[in-house]
Amino acid sequence: MASKYLVRHGAMRFLGEYEPAEGEAYRRSDQVIIRSDRGLEFGDILCETSPRALEFIAEPTRGQILRIVTREDQAQMDRLRESERHELDMCCRIVEERQLQMELVDVEHIFGGERIVFYFLAEKRVDFRDLVKDLAREYKTRIEMRQIGVRDEAKLLADYGDCGKPVCCNSHMTSMPPVSMRMAKLQKSTLDPSKISGRCGRLKCCLRFEQDVYDEFQRQLPPPGERILTRKGQGHVVSQEILARKLLVQFEDGRRVIVEADEVLTRLGN
Repeated sequence: MASKYLVRHGAMRFLGEYEPAEGEAYRRSDQVIIRSDRGLEFGDILCETSPRALEFIAEPTRGQILRIVTREDQAQMDRLRESERHELDMCCRIVEERQLQMELVDVEHIFGGERIVFYFLAEKRVDFRDLVKDLAREYKTRIEMRQIGVRDEAKLLADYGDCGKPVCCNSHMTSMPPVSMRMAKLQKSTLDPSKISGRCGRLKCCLRFEQDVYDEFQRQLPPPGERILTRKGQGHVVSQEILARKLLVQFEDGRRVIVEADEVLTRLGN
C-alpha cells in the first residue's frame, strides 16, 4: 500500500505529495478531496510518489487526502462553477469602475470556500487593495489576486493544440521553460511565427521538448566548415542533418556527398 500519492489539483494544475488516511488506497485517475495549504480542493490521483518522481517537481505542494469525491461533492463543485461566472462578472465590473489597468482571465473558487482566486494580466504593477476589499466585503471570504503571463493564460483557458491533442501546458507541464528562435532554426522548423506559435502566441513548448536531443546529436557531429577525412576522401562539412546523423560534405574534387556520421575517420579541424 502506498504511503503517499502524487496529486494534481487547482486551476493551475499544481502537483504535490499527499498522504492518505490510514488503510486507504487509491488508483490512478481517482478524484479525491484533499486538504492543501489553500484549503479543501478537488484533486486527481496520478501515481504513487517516489523520490524520482518528486525530482521533476520544482515546488511540490503537500497535504492530506481526505476521501474519494462523492455525488454531494460533485454537486457542490458544479454549484461553485456556476457561481464563478458571477464572481468574474462582479470583479470585471469593479475593475472597470475603478479604472484599473488589468485584464481578468479566470477565477477559481476553492472547494472548501477558504478563498477565491482571481487571475489577471497586466503590463505593470497594479494597486488592487481596494478591489480586494470590495470583493471580500461582497463574498465574505479571502480574496487572492494573482498576476499571470500569457503562457499561464493559455494554461488556464486553452484546450487543444495544432497537433489535435490537449495543450501541454494544460495537461502535464509543471513549469514554463524558455523557448527561443534558435531552437526552431536548429530543428529546421519553419521560421514563420504564425506556424510555430502556440495558443499563447509564443513559440511552441514542443520545440523545447526536442531541443536536448538536437543539442546532444549536434555535439557528436563535426560542425560546418570543419575538415574531415572519410572513406571517400578529404573534404569539409557544408551542413548537418542532425537527427539523421548525416553530413553534407564537399570533397577536394568539388563533389558534394551525403556522408553517414560513422563514416568519418578523422576530424582535421578548420
